[in-house]
Amino acid sequence: MANLNTDDIGDNLLYYDYSIKHLLKLDAKGVDKESPEYLSSYRSFEGAVYENYLYEKLLIYAKAHPEIGDFVLKCPHAHKTNNFSNALHVNGKGQIVYKTRSIEIGEFDGLFFTDKKIIFIEMTLIKSVTNLKRRLRKKKALLEVLFPKHTIEALIILNEGVSGSKQLPDYCTVWLTKPFIAEDVYNWLKSHPRRKRQPFIRPVAPNLVSDSKLKVFPFKYYNSLAWMLRRLRSKPKAVLNMGFLKTEVCTRYMDLFTKVYLGYIHGSEFSKMYPDVPNVTDKVVVSIEKDHTGALLLTYFMQHSRKKLDNVIIKNEKASVAKKDPYGISVTEVYHVLRIMDDSYVLKIKDIHVVEKLLRSLDI
Repeated sequence: MANLNTDDIGDNLLYYDYSIKHLLKLDAKGVDKESPEYLSSYRSFEGAVYENYLYEKLLIYAKAHPEIGDFVLKCPHAHKTNNFSNALHVNGKGQIVYKTRSIEIGEFDGLFFTDKKIIFIEMTLIKSVTNLKRRLRKKKALLEVLFPKHTIEALIILNEGVSGSKQLPDYCTVWLTKPFIAEDVYNWLKSHPRRKRQPFIRPVAPNLVSDSKLKVFPFKYYNSLAWMLRRLRSKPKAVLNMGFLKTEVCTRYMDLFTKVYLGYIHGSEFSKMYPDVPNVTDKVVVSIEKDHTGALLLTYFMQHSRKKLDNVIIKNEKASVAKKDPYGISVTEVYHVLRIMDDSYVLKIKDIHVVEKLLRSLDI
């Protein structure tokens, strides 16, 4: 580990689970280690080791600084539990997650908390923070909904050389580490026979706690999504309730959901707007999405079956189609909103143009 000391954590990194089957196959095939495929796979593994290394260090730090608050145990340090729904808990893989029904909508690398404040932790080897900003917005919004009486802050731990770290929001504290190398861990994982691991080191302190200490405010994901839909269309003579769109609560939910739904346009009308889009469904769901810059844009969804969903993305007035994960949150969201939208949620082409103009007028 270049410039990073592991003396105080022994072999603890070897007790974590790592997904390296694909990486081992590439090694076995003799794939060039400088090829994009190999670098991508190894970088993912290295990022996991980096996160685990920093978590071990944070355990020691938390034990020495109880004034910061309680620190949630995870991975080998936590007792694995059943998968709960609508709960912030440590799942069977040892990760701190929030689930709604069967889908995880938030994961946290670590959590400090007191009666008044929650600090969520993000540890990553990314080279640029551009895409990180959107993830941070979503995680902060989720915690604000789950803990409405707490102040939410973030601790971001990055490698030296990352670009854009000074552009992160004010609620973020940024720590930078020296260069990180995971070669020792990888060599141990792929070695046969493996050397015997040193005994697992388990820090113990009153402020190192289980997920049972996390008491969240009740939050029903799909009910909230439906409430947003109704509020955005609640003005009889306006296609979009701009007053509500600008409220703090709407902004929070926009950050949490990343997109909210506005209604649907008939497929025949949609095809007049974007004739190059193939296999247009009878109803095309219209959604307002917040991109990584914070701008609000229209995006569209076509549900072909219960698990087949296409996202029509508009960029520079041209449409492109992306298939959504059949087990992802968007599939269940669109299925849900289509069931509750009656004829009053129909949008015409002129309505779409009005909404686009209104969104462009926002000062982001």
